[in-house]
Amino acid sequence: MASLAPKPSFASNTLPPLTPETIQRAGEGLEASRHPALKRSYAQAFGQLQAIIDGKFEHRVSGKLRHWALRSLIHALFQVKVEYPDKIPQRQVILAANHLNHIDPFLLLSEVPASPYYYILGDARSLFNQSWKRLILGLSGGVIPLERRWSEETAIIEGANTQRRDLAPLAKAIEREIPSGGDIKTMRQIERAVQAILGRKDGIILFPEGRLGTTEGQLMLPFKRGTALYALRSGIPIVPVAIIGTKNLYFRKTLTLRFGEPLVFSQSQHPKRVEVEAVLEVLAQSLQALLPTDYQESDELKLFCNFLNQMFC
Repeated sequence: MASLAPKPSFASNTLPPLTPETIQRAGEGLEASRHPALKRSYAQAFGQLQAIIDGKFEHRVSGKLRHWALRSLIHALFQVKVEYPDKIPQRQVILAANHLNHIDPFLLLSEVPASPYYYILGDARSLFNQSWKRLILGLSGGVIPLERRWSEETAIIEGANTQRRDLAPLAKAIEREIPSGGDIKTMRQIERAVQAILGRKDGIILFPEGRLGTTEGQLMLPFKRGTALYALRSGIPIVPVAIIGTKNLYFRKTLTLRFGEPLVFSQSQHPKRVEVEAVLEVLAQSLQALLPTDYQESDELKLFCNFLNQMFC
C-alpha cells in the first residue's frame, strides 16, 4: 500500500494573469474550436467513445502500429532517455504524469508497450489541433476527448466580469461556443467511458494537473480528482511518470521519462473525500520525488526550436 511522505513544495494552480499572451491564447483557442477539421475529429472520437460505452466494436489500428508510428516520429526528432525501464508497466495500469507540453502523451505512447492499449484522456483542441495529430489519432483512436475551457479562457471570462470590460465580446463568445466541461452529463459520460476501458483491461494516460505546467521540475496543484477516483473505484494501480525536458523543444534534444513504483490503493466503489485527497497527496509526492530539483537547459544550439514547439503546440 502507498504511504505518505514528507510534503514538498509546489506551484499554485491559479488562473494566468491577463497579459497580451493570455488574451492571444484565448483568442486562438476560440478560433480552434471553430475549425471544421477539429470538429470532425472530435465527432469521430466521440463516436468511438460511445461505441466503447455501448460495448460495441471500436475501429482502430493495432497498438503495435500506433506504437511504431509514434516512436519513429519522436525518435527521428529527439533523443529519448527512459530511466528505470524495468518499472515500465507490462500490465494494465493508470499512467499519471506531469504535463509540460502537448508532446507529452505522444512521447509516453512511443515508449510504453503496445499492449495494453492506452487511452489518452485530454483536451480535444490540444489533441486535434494539428493535421498530423488528427491523422494518427483518427486512425488509431485511443482518445477520450474533453471539450472544456482553457485556463486562459476562464481568465478572460472572470476578467470581463470585473476590471476588463473591453474583454466582454471575447468572453461572451467563449461562454457561448466553448463548453465548460464540468457539467454533470459530461462528467458521467467520461466516468462511463473510463469504466468501460478499464473493464476490458486497457490502460489510461492521465495528466492530473489538468493543464500545462509552467516550469520544469514543478507541479501545478491542486490536482484534479479524476485520477484518484478512477484508481479507487477500479482498484487498478497508478504508475507515476516524470516527464523532463519537454517544456521547450528543439532538434535532437534529450527528453526524459522517469517511471516510478506502482501506487496501490484499496478499492472503494464510493470513495470518500478524505480517501481521494489521500491518494492525490501520495501521487503528488511520488511525482515530485521523480522530478529534478535543479533542472537546467543545455546551452547547446537549439535547432528548429520554433518549428518543433509549433508542431507540438
